[in-house]
Amino acid sequence: MSLLVKICGLSTRETLETALDAGADMVGFVFFPPSPRHVSLETGRDLGRQVKRRALKVALTVDADDATLDNIMDALSPDIFQLHGKESVARLRDIKQRFGRPVMKAVPVATSADLAVLPGYAAIADRILFDARAPKDATRPGGLGAPFDWHLLENLDLKLPYMVSGGLDADNVAEALRVTGAGGADVSSGVESAPGVKDPELIKAFIRAARATQELSVR
Repeated sequence: MSLLVKICGLSTRETLETALDAGADMVGFVFFPPSPRHVSLETGRDLGRQVKRRALKVALTVDADDATLDNIMDALSPDIFQLHGKESVARLRDIKQRFGRPVMKAVPVATSADLAVLPGYAAIADRILFDARAPKDATRPGGLGAPFDWHLLENLDLKLPYMVSGGLDADNVAEALRVTGAGGADVSSGVESAPGVKDPELIKAFIRAARATQELSVR
């Protein structure tokens, strides 16, 4: 199975084009106002048109209600919803049924106890994204540039595809993928020069580094 590389929190045409040209499999757009990567519906619509099926469009939301998701569907027509809040298993099921889109559930990890939720989510979600658990005083659940202990995912028996995120960059993505056995890597702050400001060279370097791990595994 080929490795999936996701660049999240894109907000400009230039950096989106860089990610697409460099071969990103997924491009993520954040619809969550507290985030420095938040985009308006109008911007989401414009960037969504630019993608032109060159990658999967991912809409990141945090405990969004149906009206918000309706608006995102109309503007972006995402290929997948990334649910990054405290959405329940029942809520995942409702979103899949109402919107007819796959869902990727973000699971925050700090200790092995955080993995106890996996059986419930795995029964409904199409993909799991493991991210570092945010500090209690954080204003948002992700995009904080902090890694978690990847060894917590060693020998993980999960029948569902999963990706790893949280504090990744071009220097550590290979190790993260090796330790976790994840089928994909998701980056946001690790390819930025400032919060919410994507750096084209860092985007290209990250994708190159992630792809290099796949080439090594094929040999």
